[in-house]
Amino acid sequence: MKKVRVWDLPTRLFHWILLALIVAAYTSRELDAMVWHQRIGLAILGLIVFRLTWGFVGSTHARFTDFLRGPAAIRAYLRGEWRGLGHNPLGGWSVLALLLAPLGMALTGLFANDAVAFRGMLADRVSGSVSTQLTDLHVLLFNALLVLVALHVAAILYHRLAKKEDLVRPMLDGVKTVGEDAADAQGGGWSAVLFALTLAGASVALVFWLAPAPVSLPADYSKPDW
Repeated sequence: MKKVRVWDLPTRLFHWILLALIVAAYTSRELDAMVWHQRIGLAILGLIVFRLTWGFVGSTHARFTDFLRGPAAIRAYLRGEWRGLGHNPLGGWSVLALLLAPLGMALTGLFANDAVAFRGMLADRVSGSVSTQLTDLHVLLFNALLVLVALHVAAILYHRLAKKEDLVRPMLDGVKTVGEDAADAQGGGWSAVLFALTLAGASVALVFWLAPAPVSLPADYSKPDW
């Protein structure tokens, strides 16, 4: 048996930070703290852009080319014939879904409204009917995310109980203990981290650039007594 480094630090940090942000987004919505809900949504947007970029420039098993496989690989996995260190062929597609659902929520949230007083940063860029439709889609994506998370947790429990494989520990320390000839993940250095962070920051900056300027009140404006 040998220890092999599978998950790089950025991948592991992304995983746990995204979980924390999704919990925070749900909590802020339940508490009707919509300003914070919007801020958290922007953080999720930047984080997902980082991970999507990292899927091309990150280390070996963080890259999409390593875990997005075709039907043949999925059938081989279901037959118990797949061997690998990163995400399995079926789990790889679930990872992509778990990236796209929060991304869709963050994007639709920018155009959404709560039918009372809060409007997303870009809601004024679209008509009221489109904003309402995107609000409905925002809620639908959240429900879809709940299903995906439930399936993700079920898969983790299945691997732990049925296959005696701990998937949580490697996402904490990045290491797997294997009984085969395998090598540590390669790539994903600091230049790649800087590149991914730059794109993530640019995505959030773009939202602020597209957001309409606040309406300025006249200098002699006085708030009504009522």
